[in-house]
Amino acid sequence: MGPLVYTPVEDIPKIHEDLRKGFRSGKTKSIAYRKEQLAGLAYMIKDNTERFQDALKADLGRPPIESDLLDISAALSEAKDAYDNIEKWAKPEKARWDFNWFAMKPTIRKEPKGVVMIIAPFNFPMLLMLGHLASAIAAGNAVLMKPSELCQATNQLIADLVPQYLDPDLYRVVNGDVPVTTKVLSHSHVRLAHLFTLFLNLQLLELRWDHTTRDYGITYNTSIRWRESRQNCLRSSSQAPYTSYYRGKSPVIIDPKCDMKLAARRIFWGKIANAGQVCVAPDYVLIPRDAQDHFIQEVQDIYKTFYPTDPATSDSYSRIISEGHTARIKRYIDETKGEIIIGGEVDVGKKYIAPTVVKNVPFDDSLMDEEIFGPVLPIVPVKDLDEAIEVVNSRDHALSLYVFTQDPAFKAKVFDNTQSGSAVANEVVIHVGATGLPFGGIGPSGSGYHTGKYGFDVFTHHRGTLDNPGWVDTLILKGRYPPYTPEKIRNLRKAFNVSMPPRPGTKAGKRWGLWLVFALLGTISAVLMKRKRA
Repeated sequence: MGPLVYTPVEDIPKIHEDLRKGFRSGKTKSIAYRKEQLAGLAYMIKDNTERFQDALKADLGRPPIESDLLDISAALSEAKDAYDNIEKWAKPEKARWDFNWFAMKPTIRKEPKGVVMIIAPFNFPMLLMLGHLASAIAAGNAVLMKPSELCQATNQLIADLVPQYLDPDLYRVVNGDVPVTTKVLSHSHVRLAHLFTLFLNLQLLELRWDHTTRDYGITYNTSIRWRESRQNCLRSSSQAPYTSYYRGKSPVIIDPKCDMKLAARRIFWGKIANAGQVCVAPDYVLIPRDAQDHFIQEVQDIYKTFYPTDPATSDSYSRIISEGHTARIKRYIDETKGEIIIGGEVDVGKKYIAPTVVKNVPFDDSLMDEEIFGPVLPIVPVKDLDEAIEVVNSRDHALSLYVFTQDPAFKAKVFDNTQSGSAVANEVVIHVGATGLPFGGIGPSGSGYHTGKYGFDVFTHHRGTLDNPGWVDTLILKGRYPPYTPEKIRNLRKAFNVSMPPRPGTKAGKRWGLWLVFALLGTISAVLMKRKRA
C-alpha cells in the first residue's frame, strides 16, 4: 500500500463546485439512482473486505475479526439497511388529520439537504465514514468525505475505490491534515450540512496535551491551532446545521449481586477491543468497595483466558494509533494514585500499551481527568449506588452509560437518575450496531443521531407542504378576509377554537362531546339497519 496522497488545497473549491453541479443535475432525486449508489457502496465494501482488513491492520494493528465485527460489517449493514428501507424512509408523510386543515393536504416531503460533508475520525474509519455515507446517499445528497489522516492505508484505499464504485459527480474524497480541512471548512460557498468528530493533525495537536480543557468533545482540543480551526469552521458555516459525535468518559455501574463473571468478561473485552480506542468503551468502573476484590479476581481470570501469553505477541490485540497517543496514555498510567493489578507495560515506539487494570482509583486521579481512549480500566470504589450515581452526575454527560445488574429496580434507578447518549444494561459497545436504535450524544458528548432511519433523517430536510383548494374560503376560512365583521370573527373563533385540558388542581370534566359523537354514530347505524330490513 502506497503513502496517502493529500488533496491540493487549491483544488477544494473546484471539487465543491463540481459536487454542487452534480447535485443540481437532479440525479439524486431518483430513488432508483440512490439504490444503485447504495448497492455500489455495499459491493465496494464486500468486494474489498480483505484489502480493508489489511489496511486496518497496517493503520491500527487491529485483528481482522475485530475489523469485521466492529467496522467493516457494521458499515456494510448500514449500506444494506438503507438500500432495503429507502422507499419507506423517503416516502412523503401525511400530517395528522385535523378538520381545519385536512382539505389542504398537509404533507411532509423528505428532501436532501444538498452538498454535505463528512469528517471521520481514525478509530473506526469504515463505520464512521462509510456508514454515514450510506445515510447521506439514501437521503439524496452530494457528499464530500474527509477521512482522518492518521489512518493512511485505509484512507488511501477508500480514496482509490470510491470513484470505481460510486458516481464521481456526486461523491468525492479529499485527504489532508489541518490546512486541507481548514480550507474545506472556511470556503465561503460550502454548505456544511453536518460535521462529525474532527480528528485533524495529531502530530501538531499532541504538543498541547498537558493543557486540556473540560470540553470532552475532542480529546486533544486544547491545541490553539485546533481551537481556532474549529471556531473558524463554526463561524463560516453558521447557516448550516451540523451533527457532532463526541465522546467523554462512559461509566460502568456494577451491582454487587450481578453475574460478576459475565460483567468482568464483557467489560474487559469492551476495554481492550481496538486497544480501547472506541468512543463508547467503558472508561471507568464504579463498584461498592466491598465488591471490588471479587470483580478484580474475575477480571484477572478473564485476562488469562484472553491472553495466555504476552499480549504484545498476540494476534488478538491492537495497537495505539500513534506514538503521541501512546505517550499520552502512558502519562495517565505513570501518574495514577491507584494500584496497577494487570498490565501497565508500555512501548511508545511500538505504539503498544498492555491491557491495564487499576484498582482503588480516587475521583481526582489522572485516570479520571478525561477520556482515556486506550486499554486502561480504572476501578473506582464507592460506598453504594447513590454515591455511584452522584459521581456520574458530577461529570459531563457521557456518550454511553453501562450498568450490570439482574435487578430491574437497580437498573431503573440508574437509568432514571442519570443522563447519557445511550443507556445499556449487561452489555457494552455493541449497542452502536443495534438495528433500529438511535446513536448519538447529549450535551458535551454530542448532538444529533445516526444509524439507520435516524441517520437518514439527519441528512434529510423535512419540507412541509400544503395545497389549498378554493372552496375552503367559503366553508372553513370564510371570515379571514377584511372587513372583519362580528359574524366573521365569531365564525373564525368557533372554527379554530382550542379545546383546553383541565385546569391544574381541578378534576377532568366529562367529555360530553365524545359521547355525543358516539350517540350520533349509533343513531345513524340504527337508521341504516332499519332501512336495510325494510
